[in-house]
This record gives sequence, C-alpha cells and structure tokens, in this order.
Amino acid sequence: MCGITALLLADHNLMASPELHEGLGMLQHRGQDAAGIVTCGNKGRLYQIKGSGMVRDVFDQSKLEQLVGSMGVGHVRYPTAGSSSTSEAQPLYVNSPYGITFAHNGNLVNAEELREFMDQDAHRHINTDSDSELLLNIFANNLNKTGKSRINEEDIFTAIKGIYDVCHGGYACVAMIAGFGIIGFRDPHGIRPVGFAKRQSPKGTDYMFASESVVCDGCSFTDFEDLKPGEAVIVNKNLTVTRRQLISEPSFSPCIFEYVYFSRPDSIIDGISVYKCRLAMGEALADQVTKKLGPNMDVDVIIPVPDTSRVAALQTAYKLDITYREGFIKNRYIGRTFIMPGQAMRKKTVRRKFNAMSLEFAGKNVLIVDDSIVRGTTSKEIVQMARDAGAKKVYLASCAPAIRYPNVYGIDMPSPHELVAYNKSEDEIAAALGADKVIFQTLEGLVASCQKFNPHITSWDASVFDGKYISGTVDEKYLKHLENLRADANKGLVEDLQSPETLGLYNFNLQLK
Repeated sequence: MCGITALLLADHNLMASPELHEGLGMLQHRGQDAAGIVTCGNKGRLYQIKGSGMVRDVFDQSKLEQLVGSMGVGHVRYPTAGSSSTSEAQPLYVNSPYGITFAHNGNLVNAEELREFMDQDAHRHINTDSDSELLLNIFANNLNKTGKSRINEEDIFTAIKGIYDVCHGGYACVAMIAGFGIIGFRDPHGIRPVGFAKRQSPKGTDYMFASESVVCDGCSFTDFEDLKPGEAVIVNKNLTVTRRQLISEPSFSPCIFEYVYFSRPDSIIDGISVYKCRLAMGEALADQVTKKLGPNMDVDVIIPVPDTSRVAALQTAYKLDITYREGFIKNRYIGRTFIMPGQAMRKKTVRRKFNAMSLEFAGKNVLIVDDSIVRGTTSKEIVQMARDAGAKKVYLASCAPAIRYPNVYGIDMPSPHELVAYNKSEDEIAAALGADKVIFQTLEGLVASCQKFNPHITSWDASVFDGKYISGTVDEKYLKHLENLRADANKGLVEDLQSPETLGLYNFNLQLK
C-alpha cells in the first residue's frame, strides 16, 4: 500500500515541493518504508530527492529547496511486491520518450507476463522487481509508438488505454511529463483510490492529485473528485484539464479494506466518509457482540486498540450501553505495525507502541475492539497486556471479518499460512490469541456499513475475506508465486541479496538532466 500525490501550480515562479512534502506527511499512514519527490523546473529539467525511511527522515528544508519547479510528483511507499530496497523508492523516471516521472499505488497480477513482453517485444530493460517500473515502461513504450517529437492529450489517452488493455490488477497512478503537465489515472475496477481537486490562486487555478481527499483539504484545495474506474485526467502546463473515461463498461469494485484500516477517518473516498463508515461498522459489530455473548453479557468496559478502531469502538459501546474507556496509551512516534516489514520487528514493536493502564483493566471483563486481525501479532500481545494489567476476561472483537486469503491488489497481506485465521474456527483463533472469545464482523455487515453511504457501489473487492478476485486473472500458480514473495522468512533473503549500488537513477539525491 502506498500514497501518491501530484501538484501543478498556476504561478510558475512558485515551488511545488513544500506542498508535495506536506501532502506526503498527510499520507504517511499509507507507507513508511520510503518517500520521494520529483519536480519539474524551467526547460523541463527534473529534480529529485528520495530515499528509505519516513517523510521526516528523507526531507529537510535544504533538500526541499533543491526541488525546483512549479509541478511535481510525490510518493510514500510500503512494499507489496518486490523488495524494500532504496532502488524501488518512487517516483520512478525514464528519459525516453519525453521525460516521464511516475508514482503508483497497487499491484499487478500479470507482472511476469508483462516483464517478458518488455524484454522480448518492447526491448526495454526493467531494472527492479517493482510493478511500478513495469507500468512506467509500458506507458513510455505506448507513448513512443507515436513517433512524435511533441505529444498531445490524445496521444496520452491512447497510451493509458494501452495500459488498461494489458495490465491486470489494482492500480492508481500519477505521472508527470517534463514540460507538459501532470496526469492521474485509475484501474478499470477502481480498486485503488485517487482523486483530484483545484484551488484558485492569483495567477489561475492550481491542481492536485492525491490518494485521499484529506491531502487536498489540508492544502486548501476544494471540489475534490474521485477518478472513476478506467478514467484518466490530464492537466497541462497551460492549466487546461482534459478527462476521459477510457473503459466503456467499467466494473466498479473499490477495495473495502481502505475503509476498515488504511484510509484516514477524515478522508472521503468514492463519496463515502471513512469516519461515518467506521461508525456504522461499530453499530454492526455491536449486533455481533450481542449475538455471540448474549443480551446479558458480562462485559464491564469496551477499550479500543488505538488509533484506527477508536471510532467503531465508541459506537459499539454507545449501542451496547457499556462504558467506553481508553485503556491503551499509544506511543505516537512508532509506526503502524501492520505495514512494518518482518514478523520479528512487528512483534517487538507492539509493546513499545502500546502501554496498558492497569486502572482500566484490573478486575474487569474487557471487550477489546480492533479494526482487523491479520497475522495476530498485535492482537496476541494486546490480549496478554490486558491480562498482565489485571483483566479477568478478555474478549476480542474485530470490525472486519476474519482474514483468510491474501490480497493481490496492493496490500501486503502475508502468505495464507501466516494469517492467524487461516484454516481455523473462531474458537481456534481465540485460543491462538489467548482470548476468552473472538468476535468477528460479518462480511454482509461490513459491506452494508460502507454501501449505505453510496448505494451506487454494488460490488466491492473483499478478496481478503471471501477469496474472490475481481480481476478474474488470479490463479493458484500466481497465488503460490505471491506467497513465496511475501512470506516473512523469504523477505529477508530477498533483501539481503539486494546490491546497495543500484544504478544512479535511483540515487538518494540526484538532479536529473
């Protein structure tokens, strides 16, 4: 899962880098492995800063001042396929044709086939294992077919349509063509989110693309619009906006896990308030708690696992008329454990990240509410912390259904065997986590919690819960390949084999000429 943004300012004398940097800070929850910005200045010259780590680690004032130009592209990354090496930090760049900079969120399910096509037919070298590099080179190859010295919007739409024809999976992309403008497009199913907004300035209208509306809100942009599935939007340097639906009959199926975990609660995605959606999840979860524990349940207090589950837990407590308390105090300077690479690091980080207050647990039967249960690393430690703090009984409730299948569209779910719910009943899951009982949201309840705020969305990517992959191109061979890539035991091996001397294009601090 990644965060993407792009910005074009009407005043060519201003620098885009400060607001791109600010935007990446607001998308930090979507990726903590690497960050990068590429800007475009006079005569189409490109400037780049990127590297491993969080936004605050990669950028400082002096580096931002090096990013000259009034338009640019930014990216925060958590690796889903490939490795977590610096060589795959985005945005990526190719000089031919036209000087294209590219940032991507998602995952391709036919990457091996495309890699072979790039080698055998397009004769373009792919230097990393990143799907983003594949998408960039397919886009570049399609544009190269024009044979023109200068391209127009029609050429760009044709090139993006060519991507849709051959690239299967979930992807939201932003791009910048040197001296031309910025571009945003979304996969034919609309699995991964991206939208754009505008802002009036003395010299005209500024435009911004972002994974979530909160970025545009924070930078004082208005009229945020989600890109439709299969839609592309082009903003050229003259501030002309051209948009086109490139898929005649798109099948809109956004990722439902965006609302459960990834997106910020103050974002609105595809017309749905993430905050309201999580309130509705809390109400639906209350029904499941009553069903599992009975109307005369012995729960004394409801406590959320900060931060994502707070909204839902509050509504669960309200509906059940049970006291809500903040029992876990979070260290805000430690990242999200779900998107940390490696099981050992995740496990070690849980107790550093949370501290249980005995006064809220001692002698009580506690219902702990979390947004989801994936590997069970955090959940098992949380349950034990509650017991260590004196809880008599510990019930664990999840706002999401049991996760039993891998995600193939851009979320780094582990291999199925590393999922705590894989091939287990609810009682077996509870035993594995050390809880007295585990309560899961139903898939029907989760879908209803989201769909009630936008009835026009009738299909969802809920593959991690039901194993149904909407692109229709996912088979057992691919799932096995993905399992081998994502298994925690294999990730370290892959990363150990990465050379630190990856080609200069990906260097930490490079001016592209």
